[in-house]
Amino acid sequence: MKLEDYIATIENYPKEGVTFRDISPLMADGNAYSYAIREIVQYATDKKIDMIVGPEARGFIVGCPVAFELGIGFAPVRKPGKLPRKVISVDYEKEYGVDTLCMHADAIKPGQRVLIVDDLLATGGTVKATIEMIERLGGVVAGCAFLIELDGLNGREAIEGYDAKVLMNFPG
Repeated sequence: MKLEDYIATIENYPKEGVTFRDISPLMADGNAYSYAIREIVQYATDKKIDMIVGPEARGFIVGCPVAFELGIGFAPVRKPGKLPRKVISVDYEKEYGVDTLCMHADAIKPGQRVLIVDDLLATGGTVKATIEMIERLGGVVAGCAFLIELDGLNGREAIEGYDAKVLMNFPG
């Protein structure tokens, strides 16, 4: 299946000069969405994953069905103030400043094999911060899976040394 046919391209969104890759058409098509999820499930099965971690918000959309299919847990990564219990956090560089991501301090058990699942790999800042939190909790990042990688934005450099599965590539 050619998943690229299910990605909408929106120019100058969310701001001038940015090309946004919208996964909504993929999610709206049951066959395409199911196919994409099954591809990531197969990757996770091969990696013997214990836990899925997904950054908000589209990491939830992709990661939760993967966790469900595998019969394993899902741990969300969120912005500050969105998780109700004790959290750990990481500040990370964005294009125009610093942002913070958090996860529950008990989300990952030491030694758990974790797959990070998100919709998009661009500069790699979000996934790098997520890796840092997982490893701080004693988890083992066994891989990362993305629906889309934006070429030319050096996201792979941020996750150098970690295995990654990407279903589609688009220009960055």
